[in-house]
Amino acid sequence: MLTSLLGVRLILWMGEIVPRPAPYEVTTALTSVEVTNDSENGDGFQITFTLGKDKTRDYSLLQSSFLNPFSRVIIGVLLGVSPEVLIDGVITHHQITPSDEPGMSTLTVTGKDISIMLDLEERNEGFKNQPDFLIVNRILANYAQFGLIPPFQVTPTTDVPIEVQRVPRQFETDLQFIQRLARRNGFVFYIEPLTFGVNTAYWGPETRVGVPQPALTMNMGAYTNVTSLNFSNNSLAPVGTQGSFVEPITKLSIPIPPLPSLRIPPLAGSSTQARRKVLLRQSANQNPAQAAQSAVSTVSNAPEPVRAEGELDTVRYGNVLRSRRLVGVRGVGLSYDGNYYVRRVTHNIMRGEYKQRFTLSREGTGALLPVVRP
Repeated sequence: MLTSLLGVRLILWMGEIVPRPAPYEVTTALTSVEVTNDSENGDGFQITFTLGKDKTRDYSLLQSSFLNPFSRVIIGVLLGVSPEVLIDGVITHHQITPSDEPGMSTLTVTGKDISIMLDLEERNEGFKNQPDFLIVNRILANYAQFGLIPPFQVTPTTDVPIEVQRVPRQFETDLQFIQRLARRNGFVFYIEPLTFGVNTAYWGPETRVGVPQPALTMNMGAYTNVTSLNFSNNSLAPVGTQGSFVEPITKLSIPIPPLPSLRIPPLAGSSTQARRKVLLRQSANQNPAQAAQSAVSTVSNAPEPVRAEGELDTVRYGNVLRSRRLVGVRGVGLSYDGNYYVRRVTHNIMRGEYKQRFTLSREGTGALLPVVRP
């Protein structure tokens, strides 16, 4: 489905098994679309339709199989010459609001990205002599029917469990298990669409390399593309670690030195010092590599102190702002100019309107570089 919106076109595909362009009766009833790409809580969408009754005195749109729970939905936009997929997911919830006034009844469908299909069935399984990254690859290979096509972006890990010492076990859903393995290594996990119907999975450190997206700009006249922007600096967010491990031969207790986060390269000129300490209670029973991994993952999983929230003018910005990537900020002063990691973007699309709200973060203040990508 292609709908003109201030030079932007909305693309909507639906289907119970294989998604395809939404039919006319669905597209004409559509009133608004909201897509949230969130690096911390996962991706989701919400679509609102107007409802009208047919000769059977039922809402005809509800008879369409396209909107059945667990039907697949792909939402994208055409901004310029290249289409971009915002989310590939499934419908999980219906909300109907009847009205006495003709044409005012509404249906709101809500859904999650494809990763929800990994969260439906709990399992009890052991993985003997397999490092975490091989376990993740093995699990993801079971979901090709949802467009999850290898090779996956899975970062190799070096810790190989020996069966006589320990056996990694799964006692939760595949999604919860993969997320637990990610947290243990200081990694993140998410599934993103590559194109229509094809998805990729990422399991590894937060991606902080690559060319930043076009800059979010304030106080620069005609170059300004942000309608609102505010910053916060929470000095209690970062944490340090304290713990020790037992050297297996001498049985000496050796303290674990301070170790850096996996969030590299840094984005700020001055990192906020960690004021809080976390005790590594399990490190005494771990070998040196496992103890170091525990320290690094604890620091990496802590929230970042500096956050920015705002809304941009899509027409002036001329691009789709993507989460889980870098973006530059300029025009707000030396302390908060510079590159940031995009944590969350919410796309609000209606006829004649396309707004993008965003949340950014980094580890401190001060621009690391004197300029950002315009």
